[in-house]
Amino acid sequence: MKNVFNQEDVTSIIQRIEQLTPNTQPAWGKMSVEKMLAHCNVTYEMVYEDKHPKPKGITKFILKLFVKKYVVGEKPFRRNEQTAPQFIIADERKFEVEKKRLIDYINKTLALGASAFEGKESHSFGALSSAEWNVMFSKHLDHHLTQFGV
Repeated sequence: MKNVFNQEDVTSIIQRIEQLTPNTQPAWGKMSVEKMLAHCNVTYEMVYEDKHPKPKGITKFILKLFVKKYVVGEKPFRRNEQTAPQFIIADERKFEVEKKRLIDYINKTLALGASAFEGKESHSFGALSSAEWNVMFSKHLDHHLTQFGV
């Protein structure tokens, strides 16, 4: 698994993103490439923007108890799996805008470094280690870049 806090690995991730075009088609799933990029941006929006409501009460408890292990664990995501509602991109998006946003978020995460994420509270799962943050970011990106053949 790539390390989002390592320059060489980030360069490799960005090179994969740069291979995408507005016409790149998925190997599975229904998302267009610009919606996939916007979907990947949601993970970073939850870190850097106050745009998505945080789960509370029983919902947060269930996420921490049942979903966290899957999201921050090293086992890859399965194809065609259902996503959380806030990750569903229903409106139209612009490829270049979403691609730039994603690359900017990835570079911001690298610049902040692993220490900034050690014990940082996640939107849905409570405090995570920097290793868990890395798995969550890297695994999600790899899943969708693989989906689009890059």
